[in-house]
Amino acid sequence: MPLLVDTSVWSLAYRRDTPPDVPEVDVLRRTLTGDGSVVTTGMILLELLRGFVPARAQETIRAAFDSLAFIDPTHEDYVEAATVANSCSRVGVQLGSVDALIAQLAMAGGHTLLTTDKDFHLASRHIGLRVWRPPG
Repeated sequence: MPLLVDTSVWSLAYRRDTPPDVPEVDVLRRTLTGDGSVVTTGMILLELLRGFVPARAQETIRAAFDSLAFIDPTHEDYVEAATVANSCSRVGVQLGSVDALIAQLAMAGGHTLLTTDKDFHLASRHIGLRVWRPPG
């Protein structure tokens, strides 16, 4: 099952000072170098590029993302993302518009979301979102 990797994990993977014991980063690296597959979407690329200002870093990121399968949101994905955000809001979980769209794309595509963002973990208790969790 492909992983949809959230910006939170990508940004940790690209930082020089990432702590060595981040399981999500380990899973990303193992998936990229093994048999698994990673998918992404334009919003994740946008968020990531906005966080890395040096042109050289942006070039590295763009080159890496060129090899990934991209999910293009449909009209229906945007409509369903609003439903996701509203459903979460009703139970006290606040998902921003971008996060709601990412959650919708993961659910619609049958992907597991790889993230360190606690809001996605909270949301997964109330919607059909699969979020990777460390074993144990």
